[in-house]
Amino acid sequence: MERKIVLITGATSGFGWATAIKFAEHNYNVIITGRRQERLEELEQIIKNTYEVNVLTLQFDIRKKEEVNSAIGSIPHAWKNIDVLVNNAGLALGLSTIQEGDINDWEIMIDTNIKGLLYISRGIMPGMVERNSGHIINIGSVAGKEAYGKGNVYCATKFAVDALTKSMRIDLLPHNIKVTSICPGLAETEFSLVRFKGDAERAKVPYANFEALTAEDIADVVYFTASRPAHVCLNDIVITPTAQANAHDSFRKPVDNSK
Repeated sequence: MERKIVLITGATSGFGWATAIKFAEHNYNVIITGRRQERLEELEQIIKNTYEVNVLTLQFDIRKKEEVNSAIGSIPHAWKNIDVLVNNAGLALGLSTIQEGDINDWEIMIDTNIKGLLYISRGIMPGMVERNSGHIINIGSVAGKEAYGKGNVYCATKFAVDALTKSMRIDLLPHNIKVTSICPGLAETEFSLVRFKGDAERAKVPYANFEALTAEDIADVVYFTASRPAHVCLNDIVITPTAQANAHDSFRKPVDNSK
């Protein structure tokens, strides 16, 4: 039986990395994309050495439309029938009030989280429409369900992902294409390290005294979503750690200072 093909953006770490491995484990041929060539090569070797599937790497910056279009245009004919697109690439930068926000950070978040998702989707969707099949899985966030203090522009970009997912679902409905939004809560990946621009100590704070989600937890949900029967579409999934109720409320274990 011919293997299905999944394309995953932002595969160089975190959710994207774990999701690529999860789909390879389930016998998908995998297209991995990202900016860091050395990380793509490392992931490619891990998959090839562990699973009997094929891997195609595409190195580009999803914020740059010309690079996205060139990468999509370079996909070999044997890889063009993409069954699942996982729009995972995204980031948060900074944690400040909106009146003190860094405009450069805003532009990077908007270009990555919204425009990048649109660029890659626009390149892949016509093929799905032509084949009358496909599944687009957008990685959103609980920050796209409710805003939180100092989240402002990051929250806005994830609200946009939520709206785009709903719009895609409507527009692609006549073409038998599934569209899903998966919205994680606190997950311990490179997310905070990127948000705080490499400040490792500050990046630890969100996860202190708290059992966060892992990248593998999200990968499990992404694959589960993609593996449902043809007539079943999971439209919108919010996943948090047990100790987190929403974007605002979480329970952290009390620190025992007596020792």
